[in-house]
Amino acid sequence: MLTDDELLRYSRHLLLDEFGIEGQMKLKESQVTLIGCGGLGHPVALYLAAAGVGSIHLYDADTVEVSNLQRQVGFTTDDIGQAKAQ
Repeated sequence: MLTDDELLRYSRHLLLDEFGIEGQMKLKESQVTLIGCGGLGHPVALYLAAAGVGSIHLYDADTVEVSNLQRQVGFTTDDIGQAKAQ
């Protein structure tokens, strides 16, 4: 079941007859695995989370470099040298 907060957060999704509450529940119950948290994987993870995907597993053996910061907006200079995924 969706909480009152989730109903409000995803209210635009719920307006779509083809999607509705049933579709949002399926997203909430779903699991997604992303291999790579770079220039493409990073925004994909952000949008999946914003859409309400229930569980997102990230795998990336790389570390954050200063050159990543302009396209991987979830990282800051404090993250340089740290693993992209833990």
